[in-house]
Amino acid sequence: MSRLHIHPERHAVARIGWLRAAVLGANDGIVSTGSLIVGVAASGTDRSGILVAGIAALVAGAMSMAAGEYVSVSSQTDTEQADLAREKAELATQPEFERQELANIYTSRGLEPDLALRVADQLMASDALGTHARDELGITDISTARPLQAAFTSAATFSAGAIMPLAVVAVVSAQQLIPLVVAVSLLCLVLLGALGAKAGGAPVVRSIIRVTFWGALAMALTAGVGSLFGATV
Repeated sequence: MSRLHIHPERHAVARIGWLRAAVLGANDGIVSTGSLIVGVAASGTDRSGILVAGIAALVAGAMSMAAGEYVSVSSQTDTEQADLAREKAELATQPEFERQELANIYTSRGLEPDLALRVADQLMASDALGTHARDELGITDISTARPLQAAFTSAATFSAGAIMPLAVVAVVSAQQLIPLVVAVSLLCLVLLGALGAKAGGAPVVRSIIRVTFWGALAMALTAGVGSLFGATV
């Protein structure tokens, strides 16, 4: 049996499409909802008002994430399709120019000119558009935009992240609310940083520090604003 069959490789880059949307959604759900709850609580609002604000933040945030991801990733899809259509037309009208363009790419990567032309000929004979999409435009199956996947993933993970600080509001007393929301939110960010790093094959500690720093800063600033406006009102 070939060693290639007994040693399959699994690359984290294959997960990049949904992983980016998942981490972004969960992080935003924890940070924005946790920060909002802390800010509203710091202003002196009662628990029912804080809970309503938190639920509204969850619904609005999830829809905003879904819409934002869908629109932005759809724009990427439109750009990719336009580039592919242009490349297809050029392959039909200027095949020799496209052949040389592909060979020049391979030459720049270290192949001899004659070998680069032979490689270009063989790859174009097999799948000319796919070859140019991959090597000239940088469009691959891994990087291809998927608007619905990104929208659903972001909305679902935002909601999952936002539920955690909301659950604290529902079960703790008003005196414990702010410190426990902060603690639970930071703990969730630590877990998110670790899981995201593991899924992406990145350093765990650096990922944890990155997400918890910005989450703590957001909650501190929002609490300061809530206290300021609560005092003036």
